[in-house]
Amino acid sequence: MRMERDRPAEGPLVRGFGAAGFKVDAPDGTIGIYPALLLTAARADNWAPPPLAELDEAAVASLFVPEIEFLLLGTGANLHLPPRALVRALEARGIGVEAMDSRAAARAWGVLRAEGRRVAAALYPLGT
Repeated sequence: MRMERDRPAEGPLVRGFGAAGFKVDAPDGTIGIYPALLLTAARADNWAPPPLAELDEAAVASLFVPEIEFLLLGTGANLHLPPRALVRALEARGIGVEAMDSRAAARAWGVLRAEGRRVAAALYPLGT
């Protein structure tokens, strides 16, 4: 799928996704394909996520600078609930967790960034 939008927000934007991963363009004009992805308002990083059942705060800790309101957690091709221990740990930091399938999370990323929300995203591969 290809998503077309003007650049409504600063930082990296997900422009599409498919079997190879997420197509992300950076403000400097570079384009990358990421099988799994960590996103902040400032950067997009490749991610080697643990199995979802083992996801913990340490696996997403790089997303907490600057301070974020919540984490968009894309759980792969289908929605899966995140580990309760992760949700509790992030809530203790004042960070909410919004879990959804990775396609929905990729779409939500652009909308929320355009609204100026302080959000980060961790997107599992679409094949999981």
